[in-house]
Amino acid sequence: MTTITFIGAGSTIFAKRLLVDILNFPELSSSEIRLFDIDPERLGTSEISAQRVAETMGVHPTIQATLDRQGALDGADYVITMIQVGGYRPATVVDFEIPKRFGLRQTIADTLGIGGIMRGLRTIPVLLDICRDMERLCPDALLLNYVNPMAMNCWAISRASPVRTVGLCHSVQNTAAELAADMGVPFEEIDYLAAGINHMAFYLKLERGRQNLYPLVDRVIEEGRVPAWNRVRYEMYRRLNYFVTESSEHFCEYVPWFIKRDRPDLIEQFNIPLDEYISRCEKQIAGWEALRAQLQDGSHKLETRRSKEYASLIIHSMQTGEPRVIYGNVPNRGLITNLPDGCCVEVPCLVDKLGIQPTQIGMLPPHLAGLIQTNVNVQSLVVEAALTGKREHIYHAAMLDPHTAAELDLDQIWRLVDELILAHREWLPEYH
Repeated sequence: MTTITFIGAGSTIFAKRLLVDILNFPELSSSEIRLFDIDPERLGTSEISAQRVAETMGVHPTIQATLDRQGALDGADYVITMIQVGGYRPATVVDFEIPKRFGLRQTIADTLGIGGIMRGLRTIPVLLDICRDMERLCPDALLLNYVNPMAMNCWAISRASPVRTVGLCHSVQNTAAELAADMGVPFEEIDYLAAGINHMAFYLKLERGRQNLYPLVDRVIEEGRVPAWNRVRYEMYRRLNYFVTESSEHFCEYVPWFIKRDRPDLIEQFNIPLDEYISRCEKQIAGWEALRAQLQDGSHKLETRRSKEYASLIIHSMQTGEPRVIYGNVPNRGLITNLPDGCCVEVPCLVDKLGIQPTQIGMLPPHLAGLIQTNVNVQSLVVEAALTGKREHIYHAAMLDPHTAAELDLDQIWRLVDELILAHREWLPEYH
């Protein structure tokens, strides 16, 4: 029997999505599913959700919900992490509100920028604690990490733990589907090769058969059909000649060109949703409440269609040997030769019974590597701070962050870091 442990299973909607994917495979439909969370109420909702999913699909997994993390990990084959350290309130709200007082606005704040820095510092120690448990209790298990900031988290794990890890995101496959719709090409007919870092990978090839599809992307611009919510990425494509994999609301805060406090015209021109993650969290909370109400209504039929997430595909391929290609976040061991060795890169990976086998890309176009390097610099210093406990690395990470540096002077950056560390002292005791 395959044992799959969900860490942070109180993320009920996402956990349900992954569980549906897993149970859609007959070979995995009788797996042992262990649900762990620190919030008993949300965990209880996830347990009911899992049972209802199994009933709806007519399958018979073993479902166990527990507040005991070590018990959940003991003997697991696969561990899926989906945690948010510090929660939406207070931690995420703090990551937005304190920078806002300094005139520093953000959209998502979970990957880079000052919000991504603080989220990484809060999250890395918890993930490493989980890894230490895995080293004792399930040393051969594969850790499938969905937690942001993806690159920082996976880079830290690769440096500090022998646990096998792959970071998973849906940006590559989802953006490919969005581009297909924009171009008017069926998604199943598109072939693509993307590489870079999480949330800043680029489609190096975008084809249908032998046809280069980038001229169709050009046509979207020429005909004025750029979706309003995607103006930033199309602008970057126009400047770089390669389309980036992550959404406009994410990408605009990874660079210094779009969010400027003295240029409200840019916010309007590029339709930039400031404080987007705050409203997104509120919607997710409302969605969780709605799902809980649906679960209490026994007549409501749950949705059980497969998603585009990779976790179930990886588990199925490793269990059955059926080969697949997924996009994974893995250590750069000669995979992208003009990015630093050891940093976390996002590349296509073959998956079969032998596990995750990344594809060597070689050199990225130099302007893409240069842009990516500005983000890797920040990631590197956050990882260094998390692994050494040295406060100075946090200041330096913020100083090198493209968006932060474009808006604040050095004194402001240091004061901002001090205020955030103080506000997050419950999760960052080593820096006090």
